[in-house]
Amino acid sequence: MPAQVINGKEIVSAYRAQIKEEVEQLKKDGCHPGLAVVIVGDDPASHVYVRNKAKACEEAGIYSEVHSLPEHTSEAEVLALIEQLNGNDQIHGILVQSPLPKHISEEKIVEAIAVEKDADCFHPVNVGNLMIGKEGPAPCTPAGVIDILKRVGVEIAGKHAVVIGRSNIVGKPMAILLLRENATVTVVHSKTPNMAEITRQADILVAAVGKPKMIKKEHVKPGAVVVDVGINRLDTGKLAGDVDFDDVLDTASYITPVPGCVGPMTITVLLRNTLEAAKRAAAQSKVNG
Repeated sequence: MPAQVINGKEIVSAYRAQIKEEVEQLKKDGCHPGLAVVIVGDDPASHVYVRNKAKACEEAGIYSEVHSLPEHTSEAEVLALIEQLNGNDQIHGILVQSPLPKHISEEKIVEAIAVEKDADCFHPVNVGNLMIGKEGPAPCTPAGVIDILKRVGVEIAGKHAVVIGRSNIVGKPMAILLLRENATVTVVHSKTPNMAEITRQADILVAAVGKPKMIKKEHVKPGAVVVDVGINRLDTGKLAGDVDFDDVLDTASYITPVPGCVGPMTITVLLRNTLEAAKRAAAQSKVNG
């Protein structure tokens, strides 16, 4: 029997409606959540993501600014812009779109963002807070994956979850969030010699490796829940995930499609992070009188 294809559109639509309601309430209390996105250069995929983020903000009632800078913008100019956004009370979340041009240090840029305005959970302080379970912004894609699993009723506690990939953006924080949900977690990567042997033990398999259609049915235990984080453009121009969807469909119990599930959910968590940062700022301003 084929897997149940998770309806990302339905999940995202319900979640964003909830966020919009909360945004409206916060605006009535005199605080209008705001997100600033900074993009440097003309990477077409990045510009698509940024347009999607701006559109999602507009639909949720969140104020948004897009700062689109040319490729030759210096690191000092980007840092000056971030400093300006850090001091802007209208902005509660700041996101710098990756990848940045080679002459700009991603590390320096991320560390320049005010900890309380880090909308993506990339700042080392927020990563540390995530690690020890303290409050702070959620890493957008991994938190989106957890939300998807919960919203379709997948039990995470006590399950063996295998994460394919160990990037700072998805793989590592994904493993931490799964641990926080009481899963037993294994991370496999390019240096893992017996990858398929390990992935076949997973009750929940999260693929975040950046290689189109790499995960086949021999990697998947019958009845496993398969979440595909990858988004890769094929030579044909079509988008494909890290999982060979058609090959795995009859083996998994649940599977996320690409595109249309994890991607839109990532943006939804970004909206949620901006809203939560605005709530914290509003509460702080009441304390300060």
